[in-house]
Amino acid sequence: MQRKGMLKSALLGGLMASAFALAPLAHAQVKWDLPTGYPSNNPHTINLDQFAKDVGTATQGKLVITLHPNGSLFKANEIKRAVQSDQAQMGEVLMSLLENENALFGVDAVPFLATGFDASQKLWQAQRPVLERLLDRQGIKLLYAVAWPPQGIYAKKELKSGADMKGLKWRAYNPATTKIAQAVGAQPMTIQAAELSQALSTGVVDSFMSSGATGVDSKVWESLTHFHTVDAWLPKNMLIVNKREFEKLDKATQDAVVKAAKDAETRGWQRMREYTQQSLDTLAKNKMTVVKPSAQLQADMKKVGDELLAEWEKKAGADGKEIIAAYRK
Repeated sequence: MQRKGMLKSALLGGLMASAFALAPLAHAQVKWDLPTGYPSNNPHTINLDQFAKDVGTATQGKLVITLHPNGSLFKANEIKRAVQSDQAQMGEVLMSLLENENALFGVDAVPFLATGFDASQKLWQAQRPVLERLLDRQGIKLLYAVAWPPQGIYAKKELKSGADMKGLKWRAYNPATTKIAQAVGAQPMTIQAAELSQALSTGVVDSFMSSGATGVDSKVWESLTHFHTVDAWLPKNMLIVNKREFEKLDKATQDAVVKAAKDAETRGWQRMREYTQQSLDTLAKNKMTVVKPSAQLQADMKKVGDELLAEWEKKAGADGKEIIAAYRK
């Protein structure tokens, strides 16, 4: 009888040990890194932070996403490669930064193609399926994209025409901004967002094209005096994830990520609509002159835009035609 009891205890003990050994596997926590090139107080970054929290809540802590702002883990131009090579499981990337890799990433940076939020969202709906196919072939899943406020021109003086831009030391961050500089006779210099404040304060650049939001991030009023609201385009940041890492997740966790991404996209577009005027107000409050562009400056910029659209369509091929045709429907 005593022997049977001992055997029973040993058996129960073994089963309990097995259960404890398996328990961590059943409740294993997955940890992902999420790098972005923008500071923690930027609306895009705040939106990413909320996305990460939403995923953590929806999965009851099963998937933990750690946000790395301001290029602290990877610089902005390294993030897409980091996700593709699985050095980071996911990342936020400015699409037009990748235009040299493939023209399809740069359609939202073609000047004066889509100049307001409604037009930009329509362009995104046309662009999204094409980009999803392209990224899927590269082992990347596209989760969402959110536009920046419309792009204007920062300078140390009022620019009344394209001719006034000749000789400016112009910050470039994608092929479109480089080409604009070349078209008007400015000197393009590649400067990423995290390095912009230093480049301005040291005089490396004295002008650039970006949103009111970037001006606020960089406290541009400490170096420049004028912002021209040419509303050239609304570039987008996209959130991408390594496809293999995504497919390792169970179905419920995958669904939670997709749902949180959809919510972040809706929230992000609405926030950026609101932030456009807020950022202009902040520039004005800090003694910057917010200038409605002259008819001549607008016409000169539109001419550059038409040339760049023709160039872009040639490079983008059949997929590019698909995007423009869907956008113009």
